[in-house]
Amino acid sequence: MGIVNIEDELHEQLRLASRVTCRSINAQAAFWIKIGMLCETNPTLSFSEIMRRELNAAGVAVSSLGMSEA
Repeated sequence: MGIVNIEDELHEQLRLASRVTCRSINAQAAFWIKIGMLCETNPTLSFSEIMRRELNAAGVAVSSLGMSEA
């Protein structure tokens, strides 16, 4: 684990987003980094498709939650 230097404005956005998502600031930053990496390595997939794949890989049965297919 290491320290990452980021701009003050980005840190503020992390702080605000972490409140909405009920994550720590570090967990929010890690989430954004992971999703950003997945988006860069899978440029043909939408955010929703990436999230669906990640949830599926984690064993979350999204279809059983009553969500419609996009």
